[in-house]
Amino acid sequence: SPDQSHGKHGSRAQKMESKGAAAMVSQPLQLAVVCSSNQNRSMEAHNILSKRGFNIRSFGTGNHVKLPGPSPDKPNVYDFKTTYEEMYNDLVRKDKGLYTRNGILHMLARNKRIKPRPERFQNCKDHFDLILTCEERVYDQVVEDLNSREQETCKPVHVVNVDIPDNQEEATLGAFLICELCQCIQHLEDMENDIDELLQEFEEKSGKAFLHTVCFY
Repeated sequence: SPDQSHGKHGSRAQKMESKGAAAMVSQPLQLAVVCSSNQNRSMEAHNILSKRGFNIRSFGTGNHVKLPGPSPDKPNVYDFKTTYEEMYNDLVRKDKGLYTRNGILHMLARNKRIKPRPERFQNCKDHFDLILTCEERVYDQVVEDLNSREQETCKPVHVVNVDIPDNQEEATLGAFLICELCQCIQHLEDMENDIDELLQEFEEKSGKAFLHTVCFY
């Protein structure tokens, strides 16, 4: 049977799920989700995790925020200081029909309900317990940034990557996978020692590869 590898007692993930998503432990995890532009993948996860009661922030790692334009070689490029509202109004002015059809205006309307503007991870000095990235290049940028900082507290932060293609359908599927993973991690009795086993189970279950490393603040 498909569950044979988990043994008769069921997987750690199944045990965690059976405890119920609402039963948060006394210290909620400080979570961050990071993609390149803080628009699609990280914001979809931010939206779902926030609704599930998680303490969640979202970020991008790019030098600029990029949104699809009229052709692949003509993206709309913004500064991270630009608000979602300003981007929305700019695209309505440029071609409301196009950006309605391709879902960008719908996405920006969702984003501006969550927070005012995209945030760049490298500019944030807050501490997190778990940082989830949506592609390997972003994972490398997050790890590089954390390792370049001067260590102050030696507090560990787990960085986990799962590749999520940058389209709206995959962003939704990826957000639910990230949410399920966070619910399981939240219930681990010993996160430091148990997270690798849990990630292995999620790899088998989802068919996706997870990267994992620990950095220190």
